[in-house]
Amino acid sequence: MIRMKSSRSFIFLLCPVMVVLFLYYSSFKMHLRSPVQKSQADLDRLLSVGRVVATEYDKQGFLTKPDRKLPLELQYTFGNLSKGECKPGYAEAKMTSIYPKFSKPAPMFLDPNFRRLSKINTYVPPFGVRKQEYIIDRILKATKRYSLGSELDSISCKKCIIIGNGGILSNKSLGSQIDQYDVVVRLNGAPVAGFEKDVGSKTTMRITYPEGAIQKPERYEKSSLFVFSAFKPMDFRWLRHMVLNEKMWITTGFWKSVARVVPREPEDMRILNPYFIQEAAFNFIGLPHNNGIMGIGNIPTLGTVAITMALHNCDEVAVAGFGYNMSTPYAPLHYYEKLRMSAIKESWTHNITKEKEFLRKLVKGGVIQDLTHGI
Repeated sequence: MIRMKSSRSFIFLLCPVMVVLFLYYSSFKMHLRSPVQKSQADLDRLLSVGRVVATEYDKQGFLTKPDRKLPLELQYTFGNLSKGECKPGYAEAKMTSIYPKFSKPAPMFLDPNFRRLSKINTYVPPFGVRKQEYIIDRILKATKRYSLGSELDSISCKKCIIIGNGGILSNKSLGSQIDQYDVVVRLNGAPVAGFEKDVGSKTTMRITYPEGAIQKPERYEKSSLFVFSAFKPMDFRWLRHMVLNEKMWITTGFWKSVARVVPREPEDMRILNPYFIQEAAFNFIGLPHNNGIMGIGNIPTLGTVAITMALHNCDEVAVAGFGYNMSTPYAPLHYYEKLRMSAIKESWTHNITKEKEFLRKLVKGGVIQDLTHGI
């Protein structure tokens, strides 16, 4: 009887010991299977939610290694389309694939219901319309139209191209290709006459601000939209004079001379949605916020603003004439004048370096096509 009790006691003692040995042996074998200790990055990856890993995106939210390859879901959507055929929703799909935070709904121009656009109501120009509501109401009441026009609005899939003013456009003979796009966007006072072979002859809209607007009435296209982009409160007062054909009495507050007349009917004038300036500056490029006030290095160039607008309103987006190559100081700065690349200086309002980084993301990710390969 005593022996049986001793045996039972021994078994009860042995069982826990065996369990401990088994656990130790199991953990040892698992360690042998993974000879390299997991790093903190590996642990972060294991702890991440879903398939998207935070370290794959930069601080602006863009994929750190974008490429032109179509994700499988986009291959299925666009893979069977004929070469050259417009791809509905392509720019939005590609943009979302490299920047998941992208949200397309953003009207191109302001209309009488612009107060519904909450993202621009809290900022003063150039990032919003605060304190300018009354004058905008007056302008919009006179212009009466707030879209591209019935012909372009009816196109279900739009191909758009933004024409920069860079000297890189010279001698490329891209004119006929540019004219094939549904929407051709030009910037400020860049001329067309005499340069058609390289820049095309078609102009759907010309985006500008007071100091950048063409000053000679005879140089205006007769069939394009005059699209106004405001960078300061004074700019809206200038536009009111142009739309209502009022005489300009005050010219102070501008950094250079401005046009005294715009030879376009009010129905051919539009106000660009300032959200595109806001989004390009703060979301895409990552410029200083400065409490939503224009400051040092926090204003995107008009070209990047136009590209941002196109991403929201076009199915395919291309650019030409973008990119400054500072390693070639004697190259022409613009396609229409003899000014050299060495003449360009970093503007106090722009950050050309950061802006170029953003545009390169779009090109590398296949979001936009760069016809002149300057970006």
